[in-house]
Amino acid sequence: GEGGFSFVVPTEFVELPSEGKYYLEGHPLHGETSIEIKQMTAKEEDILTSRNLIQKGIVLDKLLESVIVDEKITLNDLLLGDKNAIMIATRILGYGKDYTVQLTDPSTGDKQEETFDLTKVGDKKIDYKLLPAS
Repeated sequence: GEGGFSFVVPTEFVELPSEGKYYLEGHPLHGETSIEIKQMTAKEEDILTSRNLIQKGIVLDKLLESVIVDEKITLNDLLLGDKNAIMIATRILGYGKDYTVQLTDPSTGDKQEETFDLTKVGDKKIDYKLLPAS
């Protein structure tokens, strides 16, 4: 901006589970194995806490739109597995790899905390031999 400070937001590359194989030619992710995302800043925190966006059910879409660096990529064009990978990477970058939840044993009602390491969430690999030839 004019006379203001410019702040460079660090970015990270996220591996795409699709490896870019299912995007049509001409799509920005066609043949791309990764996508560049920005680390969360106060802007993304504001998105996550926006009561309006939460009520409309679009808070996570707005978050993803905000962190994806390439403006030619639209959320509607993203494959679900790739979208999920971006979501998990955004969560790890913003809050760390540990995801702690409270679980309740349905038979006893006992509660316990469980922590999951989000870096260990694997992709389901597609067996391309099972797909019909195009």
